[in-house]
Amino acid sequence: MHLNNFYDQLMRPGGRKIKAKAVLVKELEPLLKERQLSRAKLAQQIGVGATTVTALCKHRPVYRETAEKAAQVLGKRYSDLFRSTKDESKPLSNKTVLEYHRLIGGVLAIAEKEMIVPYNAARKASPTKSRQKPANYFQPTQICDILAALESEPLMWQLLTHMLMITGARRGEVAGMKWSKFDFDRHAVKVDSALLQSGTIGVYESTTKTGNVRYIPLPQETIDLLNRYRIYQNELRLNMGDRWTESDFVFTREDGNPIRPDCITQWYADFSRRHDLPHINPHAFRHTAASVLISHGSDIVTVSKMLGHAKVSTTEDIYSHVIEESKHLASNLLAEVYFRGKVEKHDN
Repeated sequence: MHLNNFYDQLMRPGGRKIKAKAVLVKELEPLLKERQLSRAKLAQQIGVGATTVTALCKHRPVYRETAEKAAQVLGKRYSDLFRSTKDESKPLSNKTVLEYHRLIGGVLAIAEKEMIVPYNAARKASPTKSRQKPANYFQPTQICDILAALESEPLMWQLLTHMLMITGARRGEVAGMKWSKFDFDRHAVKVDSALLQSGTIGVYESTTKTGNVRYIPLPQETIDLLNRYRIYQNELRLNMGDRWTESDFVFTREDGNPIRPDCITQWYADFSRRHDLPHINPHAFRHTAASVLISHGSDIVTVSKMLGHAKVSTTEDIYSHVIEESKHLASNLLAEVYFRGKVEKHDN
């Protein structure tokens, strides 16, 4: 009863506090020039990363406390530079409540095993089940529009999009790809790590979401694009000289450091606006790859292993609608063969 009341309370308004954010309403560069500051110096004095200063320049929301520090460093009043939002209170999502439930259940399971409590009360509780959101994926015409628009974009983003489309890998897994993981002779890439980021420690390398290691085959078109990009990256390394940070990462900033995963999401948002395209979520490329494979006859086990799901049932749950469509196609194919006489006849 106590656990159910707790879960119910989490799902009421006020369960989650969202900090106020602020947007810069003036151009940052003249303000920096006035104070004889560089972007790097501003970031250092505020105590934030370079990407936060970039967000300020592009008039994207930052936390209000960050904006207040920026106004102080720039010698201006906060109200003259920023437009702010209010603190909000929202309920926690079903998924988050389930995560609380699993944590509590895990703790009580250990307590039960060690005879601290007579039984695991979490097994008696019944939090609201999380509803699986339908997978969003691109239509063939949308893919054609995206590919056409990419032709005028930098080579790195052409390759990164290509890798998302061909491998079905997660955003962090693509960001964390290294040259040493590619087998150019066998046309394959080893996916065993991902780049993640935290507000406290920044970008860091970790395992894949499920801890699985998988090898994904690559077509010749991907190998050709990788070779083109490697030549470009080597030229960039030479031009940067001692300003280049040596790393094995494929996708890097201009100084050789790996890109931040959230920069990928933001780049696609800007890319969509530049080319008047619908909003692009990087994860939609993963859903599109899975949907295309299933609808064209790939078995669910192969698709599951390519995506790196821990269980085949996960793949079945996410792409159930595509699987059902494939079943109808299979049923029609049998009908064509058995009842409609549309089958090739071969001489004995």
